[in-house]
Amino acid sequence: MGLQKIVLYYAFTPIPDPHAIRLWQQTLCEKLNLKGRIIISEHGINGTLGGNTEDLTAYIRATKEFQGFKRIDWKWSDGHGDDFPRLVVRVRDEIVSFGAPGELKVNQNGVIGGGEHLTPEQVNELVRARGDDVAFFDGRNAFEAKIGKFKNAIVPDIDTTHDFVRELESGKYDHLKDKPIVTYCTGGIRCEVLSSLMKNRGFNEVYQIDGGIVRYGERFGDSALWEGSLYVFDKRMHIEFSPDTQTLGTCVECDGPTSQFYNCANLDCRELTLYCDDCAPKNLADNCTHLGVAH
Repeated sequence: MGLQKIVLYYAFTPIPDPHAIRLWQQTLCEKLNLKGRIIISEHGINGTLGGNTEDLTAYIRATKEFQGFKRIDWKWSDGHGDDFPRLVVRVRDEIVSFGAPGELKVNQNGVIGGGEHLTPEQVNELVRARGDDVAFFDGRNAFEAKIGKFKNAIVPDIDTTHDFVRELESGKYDHLKDKPIVTYCTGGIRCEVLSSLMKNRGFNEVYQIDGGIVRYGERFGDSALWEGSLYVFDKRMHIEFSPDTQTLGTCVECDGPTSQFYNCANLDCRELTLYCDDCAPKNLADNCTHLGVAH
């Protein structure tokens, strides 16, 4: 077995026949022994795959043969194909589920009417120029921010992305409508949609980080505006960008520092919960498992 890696990617582009693309992607991944998850819709593709680097490279080469996928920004990460239990390739109404498929519009250049893309360097430049006027707006589920977020970020009370439309229309963020807002999420895909939803609801100056937290962390590690660990949706559960990563999460049992989520399998314990190494064994003894497969 050769060197193993994980690759994350997405593309917003019109797909006339998502089911044909699903069959092609399923066959291609099985041929290359790749595991992970791919979601396809009429708006594009969203995937996270693990396997041998040579096989992943062959997958990328083949996938780029589809015209709409030529501009994909492929993000490589340390990991292993076995970080995923199996291969799942599905067609859905949305490649990231905000519950607003009819509102999203895409063309060959991506999302129509989304926030302006900023490189990690441009994010820092914006903060230097505009100072505390800049609002960082977390585009993830609220629990993800427990172990890592941008400094002084706004973290909406969100359990799933379906909650964002309700949150944006609640009025609690109306004071931000004329401020510069930097939306952020793991690899950038959720912010492609979130930023367009915000602009459609009267938020005037909306940005998104090109490549998401992953690209920002790769560029600046823990030396700039990001702090803590990054939650990821596979068996790794979290990644760090440097040896100096600050532990922001706290154990629900003893309040000790931890970045480790656990997912209980029994019916009374369905949510991801933070436990430290000392408290986890006694609290997870009753049919609880360590998982990372929720999107």
